[in-house]
Amino acid sequence: MVLFDNYLNIVDLGIKQMYDLKKIHIYSDKILRCMCEHISSLDYEEQLKASVHPAFHSAVKNGTLEFIMEMIKACPHVMICTDDNSRTLFMSSIANRQEKVVSLFYGLEATRSGFVSLIDSSGNTMLHLAAKLSPPSQLSRISGAALQMQRELQWYKEVESIINPTDKDFANVKGQIARELFTSDHADLLLKGEEWMKATATSCTVVGALIITIMFTAAFTVPGGYVQESGYPIFKDKESFTVFIVSDAISLFSSSTSVLMFLGILTSRYAEEDFLKSLPTKLIIGLSTLFFSIATMMVTFCAALMIIVDGKLQIIIPIVLVACIPVTFFMMLQFPLLVEIFVSTYGPGIFNKKLKRWY
Repeated sequence: MVLFDNYLNIVDLGIKQMYDLKKIHIYSDKILRCMCEHISSLDYEEQLKASVHPAFHSAVKNGTLEFIMEMIKACPHVMICTDDNSRTLFMSSIANRQEKVVSLFYGLEATRSGFVSLIDSSGNTMLHLAAKLSPPSQLSRISGAALQMQRELQWYKEVESIINPTDKDFANVKGQIARELFTSDHADLLLKGEEWMKATATSCTVVGALIITIMFTAAFTVPGGYVQESGYPIFKDKESFTVFIVSDAISLFSSSTSVLMFLGILTSRYAEEDFLKSLPTKLIIGLSTLFFSIATMMVTFCAALMIIVDGKLQIIIPIVLVACIPVTFFMMLQFPLLVEIFVSTYGPGIFNKKLKRWY
């Protein structure tokens, strides 16, 4: 009864916290709307004195989406106001890697063309800003140098699809086109990404090679041995023996596939474009097949054990439960990375291109 009361108290506390957060959001939204309504009644000089533009660009830098949208609806001219580097709303959001703010671009429809050809005080276009290395605070959100390099390439490709094709070869005040700037700014990250990929592939190759050796040996040293006269396995008619052979073969083939994928990573040329699709795809296949080979190796072991102990459940059940531990540990350690790589490679993309018109 005491446990039930404690459970109810925890539930009530959680509901109260959710209610308080919702109430704070409603009040904040009302304050924001009142503030924007007041700002819209000010003339340009009064807005400058009130530091409206610096506050707007601070919101862009921090990705405060609701504030940005309400400000634009109240004062449409803030879309073309510039910061200290002569960067507009979308140029600043690209430089600070605020993908949700950049996604607002797709909801502008007819007014898009007015933003794609602008340049800042250093002669940088939107593509130049996408070619620069991300701020450390944004880069640190992504695990692994290889995935960071992939995200940088995705940003560059997405912005490249927005701008006019003629602007791709536009040089800034330093005489650099966007592609040259990308290569020079990401040289260190490219090397770190190569090292990360090689270290991961090397470790997984060793594990895969060990599984291949074990499974190949197990296929020819079956439990119970062979009949002297015919050469067939003694327990070939048992269902557990069929499970043993099938899982052994699956483990062998999947670990072989895993090793081949990781060898493909180790022998890659590690060009910039390889980090976009080629290397992540090989890593996804390699990690998936390695996990599958470990799981089927445990099944092989359990099936062999069932044959040896002749189905004694008091022995089999505890050992099967213990055999699940390494599979669970591997999944806990590697599955989040596998999901992150899969989503970043084959997910919906950085920007929300299906955003409905909001202004």
